[in-house]
Amino acid sequence: MNGEMDSTAKEPVWEQNDLLKLLDAMKVNLPEKDLAKYKTSESHLDWEKVAFNSYSGEMCKQKWQEVSREIRKFRTLSELIVDAQDYVKNPYKGKKLKKHPDFPKKPLTPYFRFFMEKRAKYAKLHPEMSNLDLTKILSKKYKELPERKKDKYVKDFLNEKETFTLSMMKFKQDHPDLLENVNKKSNGPEKPKTPQQLWYCHEKKALLKEHPDATTKDIKDRLGKRWQQLSDKKRMKWITKSLEQKKLYEEEMREYIQQHPEMNMTEENIVKSTLTKAERQLKDKFDGRPDKPPSNGYSMFCAELMSSMKDVPSTERMVMCSQQWKNVKQSEKDAYQKRCEQKKKEYEVEMNRYLLSISEEEQQRILSEQKMGSFKRGGGGVSPASKKKNSKAKSSTEKPKPPVSAMFIFSEEKRPKLQQERPDLSDMELTRLLARMWNELSDKKKEKYKNLEMTLKAESEKQSKDDKGKLPETPKTAQDIWQQSVIGDYLARFKNDRVKAQKAMEATWNTMEKKEKLMWIKKAAEDQKRYERELSEMRSPAPVVTPGKKMKFDGEPKKPPSNGYQKFSQEMLSNGELNHLPMKERMGEIGGRWQRLPQKDKDRYKRLAEEKQRQYKVLLEQWLANISSQERAAYKEYNSLKRRSTSKPGATPAKAKPKPKQLVSLIIQS
Repeated sequence: MNGEMDSTAKEPVWEQNDLLKLLDAMKVNLPEKDLAKYKTSESHLDWEKVAFNSYSGEMCKQKWQEVSREIRKFRTLSELIVDAQDYVKNPYKGKKLKKHPDFPKKPLTPYFRFFMEKRAKYAKLHPEMSNLDLTKILSKKYKELPERKKDKYVKDFLNEKETFTLSMMKFKQDHPDLLENVNKKSNGPEKPKTPQQLWYCHEKKALLKEHPDATTKDIKDRLGKRWQQLSDKKRMKWITKSLEQKKLYEEEMREYIQQHPEMNMTEENIVKSTLTKAERQLKDKFDGRPDKPPSNGYSMFCAELMSSMKDVPSTERMVMCSQQWKNVKQSEKDAYQKRCEQKKKEYEVEMNRYLLSISEEEQQRILSEQKMGSFKRGGGGVSPASKKKNSKAKSSTEKPKPPVSAMFIFSEEKRPKLQQERPDLSDMELTRLLARMWNELSDKKKEKYKNLEMTLKAESEKQSKDDKGKLPETPKTAQDIWQQSVIGDYLARFKNDRVKAQKAMEATWNTMEKKEKLMWIKKAAEDQKRYERELSEMRSPAPVVTPGKKMKFDGEPKKPPSNGYQKFSQEMLSNGELNHLPMKERMGEIGGRWQRLPQKDKDRYKRLAEEKQRQYKVLLEQWLANISSQERAAYKEYNSLKRRSTSKPGATPAKAKPKPKQLVSLIIQS
């Protein structure tokens, strides 16, 4: 509703003077030497800086695009001749400066001197070696070289460096016109450095004293590792220095903007943090900012339970937490909620004390973070019980929950028996024990639970098909979406009095500024688009397949691993042993383990993969025999198209080949 009102608002009329001001503002905000394509410059232009009077950045951009349609976007020969004259007069200007015959040659580093001296000798000794292998050998030889022998190369380098500096000064005197725009710095204040940049500059000097022959890459690698290992206390020193620089920069920049009004800059453009999110959190921690408690008893329970669930795969953790919470007695749930409420009260007292101890600027930052945090939460961490209450208000068009996994079915079957046998174990310890039992279970015994999983999956797919015939959920207004995201906080504030909470939310919404509402207006527009899309999909006879998207066929057998390594990877990923590692490191560890595996084990995995392939072929033939002829033709045609698209990406398809839409119609007809 609000989104519609904003979009239908009457647009202001652009006068000729306004259009000229727009073009002047664009010109001021272009780079000093604008040599990029006009589309590139247009996309990089900061339209908020171009904005003036009542015209927003978006309005200015739209108006420019309207004007640009009426003008030519190519250059005439007379315009090109002007550039050609400039090039002929000074062909070495800009990036081609180093090609100038008088430009002094940079001296070779100590390592490269050694490399050039020894390369020919080693190339004769090892003619079978590639350039890369020779470089590796010479790099190792140089590192093993005694300091006495290295000094010879270092001295030669330093002597040539002095000569280069003098030659460069002479070149600058002889050719001042070539260097007028090289390294030309802005007259404005120097931007503040980040904590890492400050530390890097400080440590680089000391490192170069110890290793004068170190390359830029060596310095970056060494210092990068040191920075990662730096203690929080030492890191805080550089965070403080960076913040001091930032404060000084802001003061100088304000004065500079006053002296140069043509820059068309505001304070919002000046104040940009030099700290990363982790550094900001570290600073707040050292300043005494209290840690935020869980939002409710369920969140507290999950946090405690998940801290001891490292053996459980990440995809299963939240499912298990939810199931465990259902088994907890009401008295224990109330105890968690009481503890949570107590933590919240303590947090409020500590936060108020902390806010009084910091500057006004920091107070505003923290309060704005909390305000945005309440917008972003959108009901995160809600307990299953409260989710059930909210689900009544939701439309029946919501997608059904995905079926539980085979491991979860196994856990729920064995849990009651284990609880009787081992009453001394806590819920967390039971969960870990069940995860280990599942990993040790043979494939034959796992088959029972996998069949149950398949049955539940089939029921879920049937349910989703039934739901497709129902009308989509009606779109929400911006106000409704915002209220849905903050209602938990308001109910907590008014002790679950929904009427008071509703009135307070309406009052807050009416007092909110337009820029605060903008995010919710956009979400309402997206929801409207979603509604229209779902409605059109439901009414249209044949849905459109997204190009490149994989088509799914009901009941199609899952493709098995094609080789031994894939089978090994699949096993390592499913047993949860490497779940503590990020995916990139996990795959690297799997690759390393495969390399170290004895050949007989590799052969065993290869045989397993071949066996799975044989089983897959049998299942595929059975499935193809059971489906209709139209579905079978569609499946075969889809696979042949897929093979052609992967094998010959540049090939032109034959005229007789059906399009993806025709394939979809074949499936629907069947």
